[in-house]
Formats: sequence, structure tokens, C-alpha cells
Amino acid sequence: MPKFSKMNGAGNDFVVLDNRDLATSLSGAQIAQICDRHLGVGADGLLAIEPAQNGADFRMRYYNADGGEAEMCGNGARCFARFADRITERGLEPLTFETIAGTVGARFVGDDVEITLSEPFGLKIGTTLDVDGQRHTVHSVNTGVPHAIVIVDDIDAIDIIGTGAALRHHEHFQPDGTNVNFQLVAGAGTIAIRTYERGVEGETLACGTGVVANAIVHNQLTGATPPIGVRVRGGATLTVGWQRDGDTYRNVTLTGPAEFVFEGEINV
Repeated sequence: MPKFSKMNGAGNDFVVLDNRDLATSLSGAQIAQICDRHLGVGADGLLAIEPAQNGADFRMRYYNADGGEAEMCGNGARCFARFADRITERGLEPLTFETIAGTVGARFVGDDVEITLSEPFGLKIGTTLDVDGQRHTVHSVNTGVPHAIVIVDDIDAIDIIGTGAALRHHEHFQPDGTNVNFQLVAGAGTIAIRTYERGVEGETLACGTGVVANAIVHNQLTGATPPIGVRVRGGATLTVGWQRDGDTYRNVTLTGPAEFVFEGEINV
């Protein structure tokens, strides 16, 4: 029975496995059962630490709650870094790890973890889409995984499940679909967001790559400069920074909590 740690980053929760010996092999169905909140441990996704293949310290494998492997997870990456630091006891600072979306760097800032992401791409501002008979202005960018952003005046009044699912599966974003975010400008350099997450197929309390995507769109629309504070549904405020050259964003950082909750063994 594999041992695991349960972790959360700003309310986005994960089952984390040490698979450096590659002894654990889980099917998509097994991962989905582990992540099931009634039949398993319960999580938004599963993280596994494996040997690096291209010169980094480790390789991060990330699986959504439906069992499908995803390119990247921002909150998961912070938890992964904290987990790697604990199990190796090497005090790596900074540490690097490979993801499908590119190599991620991490360093520890007190109780928080700061990760440096690969460069965002595919930025599009002001696309008009018809969703269930209504026209929405949608902004999009890929921050490791694809994100669509809709600016709203009342973040509590939105139909996160209905509108979120409709945009997630909209033909404009096919074949891969997209994560969907609703953004409220809460003040100078501060925004609040809610996220419908692809692969979870519902709202999550936080989405790290979504936090970054929303901060970039906020910069595009308002000119607000970093650091940008992004308040997520779980109540935490994460911080996003970057260096900008035209529409190119380099050295993009995401800083926020990564906490251990409990440990156990999985019966699979």
C-alpha cells in the first residue's frame, strides 16, 4: 500500500506520493477513486515525485481528480516543492522540477513557496463568444494549462457550474477545453477570482495557474503592475509577479501557502 501525504495550497488539495523508485503505478480509474471525496482520500488532484529526465532535481507528475494527467498545476507545484524538500532533507534552495509544461523553479519564503513558471503563451484579449444565448467577452492565456477569463461585477452571483461548464466545453476551446475563471477587480492591484477547473469539472477553492492567468489579464486590461494580489475562493490571497517585454511575460512567479494536512496509506 503506497504511503501518501495530504496537502493543500490555498484550499486546492492534493494527494502526494513519493514515487522516486517508480514502484507505484496507478491507473486513471485508481487515481479517480483516490481523489473521490466519498470513496477515497478526497482531493482535487494527485501529485507524484519521480526522477528527473532532463537535468532538473525531480519530475512532477500531476493528475486531475478524473484520473487524467495534466500539464501543470500552480498550487500543486508549490505543494510538490514543499513535499520534495521534506522527503529529501537536502535543503535544496532553489529546487527545480520538470513538468509537461516546462521546468519550474521553487524557493521558500518563510511559510510560503514561490514558484517560477514557464513563459505564458497564447494571450488573446477581447474574444466574443455566445454561451447559452448570451454574449460574453472572454480573455484567454495559457499559463501551463489553458485559461479563459470573464470580468464580472458580482462574483457571488455568477452561475459557476452552468456558465463555467458551457465555456469549458465551448467549441472555441476545443479539442482540449479550458479552465474558466470569473474575475472581479477588488482594488488597485487586487482582484478576486472563482475558477471552474477542467478535469475536476467543478469549482475549486484555488487554482494557481488560474491566479497567474487572471493577474496577466488584469495587467493587460488595466495596466496594473506587479505584484498583483489575487484572492481565491478559499480565502487566501496569492501574489503574482513578472517581468514584461511587450506582450511577453518572463520570470513569472506565484507565491502562496503549501501546507501538510495528514499522512496515511492508500489501499489500491
